[in-house]
Amino acid sequence: MKLSDNARAVLERRYLKKQEGKVVEEPEDLLRRVAQHVAAVEAEAFHLPEAEVAALAEAYYRVMDEKKFMPNSPTLMNAGRELGQLSACFVLPIEDSMESIFESLKIAALIHKSGGGTGFSFSRIRPQNDQVGSTGGVASGPLSFLKVYNASTEAVKQGGTRRGANMGILRIDHPDILEFIDAKKNRGELTNFNLSVAVTDRFMEALDKDESYFLVNPRSRQPVGKLPAREVFEKIVRSAWENGEPGVVFIDRMNEANPTPNQGAIESTNPCGEQPLLPFESCNLGSLNLSQLVKACDGRFEVDWDELAAVTRLAIRFLDDVIEVNQYPIPQIEQITKGNRKIGLGVMGWADLLFKLRIPYNSEQAIQLAETVMNRIDMESKQASAALAEERGTFPNFTGSVYENKLKLRNATTTTIAPTGTISIICDTSGGIEPLFSLAFVRQIMDNDRLIEVNHAFAEIAKAEGFFSQELLEKLAETGSAADLPEIPEEWRKVFITAHEIDPEWHIRMQAAFQKYTDNAVSKTINFAHDATPEQVAEAYRLAYKLGCKGLTVYRDGSIDNQPMQKGLETKTVTDSASNPETRLTYGEWGQIQPIKRPKRLNGITDARQTPEGNLYLTLNFHERQPFELFAQIGKAGSDLSAFTEAIARLISLAFRCGIDPQAVAEELLGIGGSRFVGFGPNRVRSVPDAIGQFLSEYLAKMNETAETAAVQPQLDLGLIESAPTVSEGIKPPRPSHGKMGFNLCPVCGMYTFGYFEGCAKCISCGHSEC
Repeated sequence: MKLSDNARAVLERRYLKKQEGKVVEEPEDLLRRVAQHVAAVEAEAFHLPEAEVAALAEAYYRVMDEKKFMPNSPTLMNAGRELGQLSACFVLPIEDSMESIFESLKIAALIHKSGGGTGFSFSRIRPQNDQVGSTGGVASGPLSFLKVYNASTEAVKQGGTRRGANMGILRIDHPDILEFIDAKKNRGELTNFNLSVAVTDRFMEALDKDESYFLVNPRSRQPVGKLPAREVFEKIVRSAWENGEPGVVFIDRMNEANPTPNQGAIESTNPCGEQPLLPFESCNLGSLNLSQLVKACDGRFEVDWDELAAVTRLAIRFLDDVIEVNQYPIPQIEQITKGNRKIGLGVMGWADLLFKLRIPYNSEQAIQLAETVMNRIDMESKQASAALAEERGTFPNFTGSVYENKLKLRNATTTTIAPTGTISIICDTSGGIEPLFSLAFVRQIMDNDRLIEVNHAFAEIAKAEGFFSQELLEKLAETGSAADLPEIPEEWRKVFITAHEIDPEWHIRMQAAFQKYTDNAVSKTINFAHDATPEQVAEAYRLAYKLGCKGLTVYRDGSIDNQPMQKGLETKTVTDSASNPETRLTYGEWGQIQPIKRPKRLNGITDARQTPEGNLYLTLNFHERQPFELFAQIGKAGSDLSAFTEAIARLISLAFRCGIDPQAVAEELLGIGGSRFVGFGPNRVRSVPDAIGQFLSEYLAKMNETAETAAVQPQLDLGLIESAPTVSEGIKPPRPSHGKMGFNLCPVCGMYTFGYFEGCAKCISCGHSEC
């Protein structure tokens, strides 16, 4: 397998075997471990001859090595290893009892430990202040237990590789729905959960007619009140506009597509919403890399339909084998999973495929191709499942299923469009069915100021078409977009379109096109520009329902930890701070000032300064438009100079978080001298503290200038990191965003390449994801 530096780093950090912290496995070893372990089950379970097992293992290895198919992360991590848990998605039931609530919590901890994600419906829990017959008291409601689950997840690291991920769902007709919609209003709450409202057809009908709808107590199953559908819908829209949550799942539509209604109703999905599952059910996922399933013809690319069919059939066999070889956390999960044998084959590399075929993402041609490709995958997957059913038998719950009088299948479902998170980075391709978010970005390196990473499909085409140059890469690294670069031919500028140049309607239509031929659901984020209105978000929800989507996740650029610019550098009033206990400050009492709690993610700017001691690298992070923390690095880690510099930055950060005027901090540092200096005139740097003071002072002045010239700006642009300017160049102001994707700070690698897409958050630099 040819690996990019990014892919190798991801594999070493999350997938390859380690002993005492050292990697002891090569990528080729990983693929062979997975292929051989999955293929070997056919000898034991299906009596395949040894020679055929070896040939099958080689076929599994080749299809992964050629980056044409990749299974979900737990399979890559755990196949052939002691843990042996290979599924990504689980849904656990929560009944209206303490026993059920905490039993599912225990099972969830086991699943998170093994690398899986969990989904829960809290809709069966009686509402807040309802009666509790066993004690004579009152109920605390579903949100209280949601917080308990969140705290438990925080304490359990997934298989040593990733934090547990959850989906929390509440029906729109639950009496506590308004509190649920506002559950993430306070930032930093429920950080281990994605939240979605289960929207019913009845609610959508009431919304269309501008009527009220009934709330139903799940304990008594009796109506307990009514709410205006329009007001509840607007509340959902406003919350999603503000922070991206809650999402919506169209729960009746999911149950219409439930292949085994005799086994129960679907109440929840996995963490990113693409996999509806019954209680205790799990699902194994994998993705075809469409960018590799092409062939050259007369100097142009076209889809290799024969190879697409062959890889699809092999992938279905692989995923069915995974069900057999899997080690399940508890017997109930094994029973229902093997009873329905659901698998979910999806795609990645869709944007790269469109690049190669010269098709703009926002075009009718792309929508039509999406339907054609997914229709072919679905058809081939069903034929492959039918062939397995002839060899091995149908799924045990086939009788009573929707297929009973149609087609004998081995698997109750075969297709799902899942987030491809890190596996798309391993395959060096675009994620899922998302458009590309940036054609190039800058990776900041300490020993080498900057490294430009460019989308490989763009680079290959630019070289073939004769417009590739280092100067072009520099411009792309600044903007991420080809839209305003005349050196790129107009035909290709239309093809190389990025996410925030595409109207939300095209995003939704693309999701609907893939959903049309997908058994389960589609994980995708509908991206909005920062200046999008709540009305536009509302239109997106209505359109998604109209076009047949099973759910929707929206994200307005900059809506998380990026607040609209305030005029000037006005500090929050005591009244504002007092409204939130986390940010309350006590003034004038020695020893009583408490620092503001750090949010999970912040945005910032990175710069470098020449000092008498060498290059000083500085990152200033902001929270609600105020300087919040400073990171400073100079010299080798472990040296006295590095320690002193880190100590200064920590104390400055503490001052910011305690509400000290940032300009006062800067003035205390300015002019502190040493025995040497660099530069001349007002930009002369006398010491490390002086360099920090200049850095803070100049950026604060730039923020003031920006605020005075524009009363309201979408946000302080904290996009791709610029090259470090020299002292003589001075400080460059933050670049305007031009409406393009604004990345956040990655909590793992510290790069500003952390965005929201595929239904979750993902860093395109290091591969960290919160799927």
